[in-house]
Amino acid sequence: MTTTYAVLSEGLEKRFGTVHALRGLDLAVAEGTVCGLLGPNGAGKTTAVRLLTTLLRPDAGSARIAGHDLVREAAAVRRRIGVTGQYASVDGDLTGRQNLRLFARLHRVRGPARAAEELLERFGLTEAADRPVSTWSGGMRRRLDLAASLVRRPDVLFLDEPTTGLDPASRNGIREAVRALKAEGTTVVLTTQYLEEADQLADDIALVDRGRVAHTGSPAELKAVVGAYVEVVVADAGAMVRAAEVLDRLTGAQPAFDHDRAAVGAVTRDTTLTLPRLVRELDAAGVPLLDASLRPPTLDDVFLRLTEKEPAA
Repeated sequence: MTTTYAVLSEGLEKRFGTVHALRGLDLAVAEGTVCGLLGPNGAGKTTAVRLLTTLLRPDAGSARIAGHDLVREAAAVRRRIGVTGQYASVDGDLTGRQNLRLFARLHRVRGPARAAEELLERFGLTEAADRPVSTWSGGMRRRLDLAASLVRRPDVLFLDEPTTGLDPASRNGIREAVRALKAEGTTVVLTTQYLEEADQLADDIALVDRGRVAHTGSPAELKAVVGAYVEVVVADAGAMVRAAEVLDRLTGAQPAFDHDRAAVGAVTRDTTLTLPRLVRELDAAGVPLLDASLRPPTLDDVFLRLTEKEPAA
């Protein structure tokens, strides 16, 4: 089956004076999926979003968004996308209803009043619709900002850290909106500081580091690269060597010793290893246990390991 890509870039580069923000960004996002664009601060994520949404012009490379060339067909690209940036674009002096009607008119949407009412209801903002947005909470303003980006029903939606600074309830509201958009067939490119958010929402992750996409894959695929962390705490420090021999045999990795805690740990990429099997093997080797754990990796571990930082144990 041939994959159709809503976003496809090759070799995108961008400089700001002496700063080389993007150094050949290759990105492929399949239609109807959520792609999490992750990376350290300064890696180039926001620059990539600004390029892909025509806010900046690339110095080199090419891209097609919803079938249109990023540079030669920039106007057509703008008609097919929606953007929610890091900062709300709505007008605080206007009411929520006035904001959405204004956006609808600017985008020449037929029936701007009806479009505004549908979005207010969809995002649970009808009750506050006639109050100035300056009186709204941060979560409500963020939902209004997302609603404004959907006035034109875009094929591709770019969300640049849409939940940063929001309380947990507001973050959950935005996440539910992203899931609903995907179910409707919208392609979403998401940057976020919350790695559990990407884990929950993204079909694929593109890990950006030093201006390039350094690693790609589904959350499960990237976690498999890092591996799970196995740790054994023994009741007798003299059994640490026997415990290490078991871990070496089961994981194929060099165990690490924590003599203060009488603990031995190792990383395993064997997805068939289970905690009951680990305990049985240790018992058979005569290792007196106080505790044993098998912790699956998180996207935090992936992020730290693959961006060449020390992973959390």
